Amino acid sequence: MTRRAAFLDRDGVLVRAHVRNGKPYVIHDPAAVEVLAGVPEAIAVLRQAGYMTLVVTNQPDVVRGVTTRAVVDAINERLRRELRLDAVLTCFHDDADDCPCRKPRPGLMLQARDAYGLDLASCFVIGDRWRDIDAGINAGCRTVFIDYHYDEPRPLDRADHVCGSLQEATRWILAQKR
Repeated sequence: MTRRAAFLDRDGVLVRAHVRNGKPYVIHDPAAVEVLAGVPEAIAVLRQAGYMTLVVTNQPDVVRGVTTRAVVDAINERLRRELRLDAVLTCFHDDADDCPCRKPRPGLMLQARDAYGLDLASCFVIGDRWRDIDAGINAGCRTVFIDYHYDEPRPLDRADHVCGSLQEATRWILAQKR
């Protein structure tokens, strides 16, 4: 049987990103993390349909000294438990580190493929930024862009589907024939 997954970006897909001047920012206070409406239900539907639910998230603010790895790990673990996620894969590097796991590179999806025996062509990457979509394309996955109209490049012409929420993304994924 083919193993498949829904790769989910964390900030902006599962939890509300803090938007300032049209740009999304990560929440660094675990108490301020707000799971977006409909996310628990969408995760449950994906799991019921046979998709592993794997978070793939860039968290460069650790290396930048803005937050600590302990804070990021606490947020990730809380989400993993509360949302019954299968795993959270995190890249702590910044662009200058030139690492293969920092989105838009596909390293996190490739790690998951190897760890869980996934068929990446049967997987979906769901994100709210161009890096998420490009990482999905680079991994050979189908992609869903959740468009919040941030003031930054939007991959409207590269994503397989564009929508406004994880619930909409889930409905589209389940409607696909693979």
